[in-house]
Amino acid sequence: MSPLLVFSIIVGYFGLLLIIARLTSRGSDSESFFTGNKQSPWYLVAFGMIGASLSGVTFISVPGEVGNSNWSYFQIVLGYLVGYLVIATVLLPLYYKLNLVSIYQYLETRFGVRSYKTGAFFFLISRVIGASFRLFLVAGVLQIAFFDAFNIPFWVSVLVTIALIWMYTFQGGIKTIVWTDTLQTFFMLLAVVISIYFIASELDLTFASLVTSITDSPMSTTFIWDWKAPGNFYKQFLSGAFIAIVMTGLDQDMMQKNLTCKNLGDAQKNMFWFSTSLVFVNLLFLALGVLLYHYAAVQGISIPERTDSLYPFLAINEFHLVGGIVFLLGITAAAYSSADSALTALTTSFYVDFLNKDPKESDSKTRMGIHLGFSLLIFFVILVFRAINDDSVIVAVFKVAGYTYGPLLGLYSFGLFTKKKIKDKFAPLVCIVSPVLTYLLNVNSEWLFGGYKFGFELLLVNGLFTFLGLSLISQVQSQDPKNAF
Repeated sequence: MSPLLVFSIIVGYFGLLLIIARLTSRGSDSESFFTGNKQSPWYLVAFGMIGASLSGVTFISVPGEVGNSNWSYFQIVLGYLVGYLVIATVLLPLYYKLNLVSIYQYLETRFGVRSYKTGAFFFLISRVIGASFRLFLVAGVLQIAFFDAFNIPFWVSVLVTIALIWMYTFQGGIKTIVWTDTLQTFFMLLAVVISIYFIASELDLTFASLVTSITDSPMSTTFIWDWKAPGNFYKQFLSGAFIAIVMTGLDQDMMQKNLTCKNLGDAQKNMFWFSTSLVFVNLLFLALGVLLYHYAAVQGISIPERTDSLYPFLAINEFHLVGGIVFLLGITAAAYSSADSALTALTTSFYVDFLNKDPKESDSKTRMGIHLGFSLLIFFVILVFRAINDDSVIVAVFKVAGYTYGPLLGLYSFGLFTKKKIKDKFAPLVCIVSPVLTYLLNVNSEWLFGGYKFGFELLLVNGLFTFLGLSLISQVQSQDPKNAF
């Protein structure tokens, strides 16, 4: 695939995004940026959230990881359904009842200012690291596919990318994101479908034989029952439920889209349809993973050492030109559907949670300054990842961000399921100590628990430590809190 063609694809794609941004930002005000004026059609939000949930990491990692852990990831996906049910029936009614713009405002109402700022702070750290990591992975693919051919330095390509994201989000904010996410989800799914179609055509597989190739493959093994294994079904299923609750229901990035719906009923319909669709979409990615390995084996193609490289390598070097083009559109869409909404959510949280500004105020200068500031911060974090140039260290940093969601789980669980007040000034200490204890337990789990290895369920442990810590600094109220839910 020629660099000029890749350049044309990227320019054309961003041209589409800028056109959508221009159309959706007409007549926009401050509320449009933060809440979309609560006029977003629920079905658009549901479809767009698929792309935002998957991200570039999922797009390239899930198919490749099939070679290491088969379909065990689907155990987590099944758990998502339980988590999304909790979001739709417990969290969304709470957010709509309190008419929140930032979901962390609930913590101030329930506990106090320190807890509120702590929750928002942990979100900012998690989302900055997470968005930077995801964009870094995809930027590496684009660098190899295009920018290296013109000797364009990595930092220039990343700066241009982030500048373009800023351009189409700075004015319309979440109102624009709802529409651009829809376009980006479409390109992601199109890439997967075209890739499967190409493999079937090259290997002369009918639909029936295609399905048989997937189901008969040892790689489609899904359930793991060994209780000591990190991929055990019960651990993965339960972890999936809590991952969905925390990384969707307690995440400003994901919830901000839901809160743009006209009312609670629409937001709940969005969540139910989104969760159901996400199950089938993940099945599609896992099926693609089996077919990629099958295709490489039949064609005698050496599999890259890193499984993350399998899909990009085959799409760019082995697939038909159309397949390569659609893959590039898909990977670009996957990267930016996550980065653009993260940037908007970070701006919202800082503007509302730390500057204590009313979203209805027309303070576009401050808002744009924050938006630019987080754009630059993400840019510099990506450059740090590049300078480290050590996959194990970078992945470890990303895992650290995962630890920061545990305190949010503990804070919200304690707020929703108890009627106790806490000594608010000690909340930050509890939320710092909990991840540290979780880490120490994780590194010593094998000798403490007879060979047991933690997986994603560390999130639950982290949340439990936070819950217990809040219990230690709590006191029973003389009467039910007015804001209890």
